[in-house]
Amino acid sequence: MVIIIHQLLLTKIWVIKLTEKLNLEDLKRRMEGAISSFSHDLAGLRTGRASVNMIDQITVDAYGSKMPIEQVGTISVPEPRTISIQVWDKGLVISVEKSIQEAGLGLNPQIDGQLVRIPVPELNEERRQELTKIAGKYAEQSRISIRNIRRDGMDTIKSMEKNSEIGKDESISLSSNVQNLTDEHIKKIDEILANKEQEIKQV
Repeated sequence: MVIIIHQLLLTKIWVIKLTEKLNLEDLKRRMEGAISSFSHDLAGLRTGRASVNMIDQITVDAYGSKMPIEQVGTISVPEPRTISIQVWDKGLVISVEKSIQEAGLGLNPQIDGQLVRIPVPELNEERRQELTKIAGKYAEQSRISIRNIRRDGMDTIKSMEKNSEIGKDESISLSSNVQNLTDEHIKKIDEILANKEQEIKQV
């Protein structure tokens, strides 16, 4: 019994050391980062549905420097096709309006005191097709990023096997873990893309 327990402890320590060497959690974190970046890129695509993410990359000339638009007012979506910005400083209203107009998003803000309303126009069929292609391009870029992360993991495993740190069976097992992690995150990208394509068709 003592020998069995000792062997189990050694096996557990060996697995922990392998995991630390390969760092599966780091691979997972990097893959999740690629998905997060993909989701952010998709949120910036101007569909016919209003979203604060549509304007979060806009900067405003304020107090002698460029400031993110969310730092000069409260942004909200009161209606499905309207974004509103309650500008805190009345002196920045015109600057906010100008920044939105010059952002290349095809948006035309309307001013009501310190409130800036941004109507989001409906999409025509040509724009829908264009957005679908752009979304697909973002998705493929994310898939490539995840496959590159997978390659890093596989290279580490090959190096460990070459240096006799692990055997053939362990190499196969670890490779399978990395592949499963890759498949899981590729599937997430496909699901996010499908949801975005559906949104583009509906609005």
